Amino acid sequence: MNSEELKKLQTPLKEKYTKDGDAALITLKAKGNIGENISCKIETGLRISEAGLHPATGGTGFQLCSGDMLLESLVACAGVTLSAVATALEINLTEGIVKAEGDLDFRGTLGISKDVPVGFKQIRLLFEIKTTESDEKIQTLLKLTERYCVVYQTLINSVKVDAKIMNL
Repeated sequence: MNSEELKKLQTPLKEKYTKDGDAALITLKAKGNIGENISCKIETGLRISEAGLHPATGGTGFQLCSGDMLLESLVACAGVTLSAVATALEINLTEGIVKAEGDLDFRGTLGISKDVPVGFKQIRLLFEIKTTESDEKIQTLLKLTERYCVVYQTLINSVKVDAKIMNL
């Protein structure tokens, strides 16, 4: 896809959302069924994936780990966003790899220490690209990728999450 094709796809949407802000508010949904042996089967639309405990908490390693899935979501979103920004700005990328790493202290998750927070302590996002573009264009690419990546922005802005439980 080139810049013109991307603009052709997005311009009508941008015009629609500019005229009607409510049309831009979309609710994305995910659903999972609690399974056997401490698992949750997630309906992804393409297939059913099963998440379970990470091996550091007693899992087998044969099921997906939700922490890994969070990092994979970041990689997917950042990769698509970087690609779209590069296309829109006509930045030539010959190759590209997106990597995410996150540090967890499992003492918090396992309830060993109340002083250790549950969750990632730090996440690092790395883009390895091959391009002949100037450093200035590359920095603009990074800045706009950070700005428009939904998962990245959600993580750095700590979105409010409401949880409730209902008896069926």
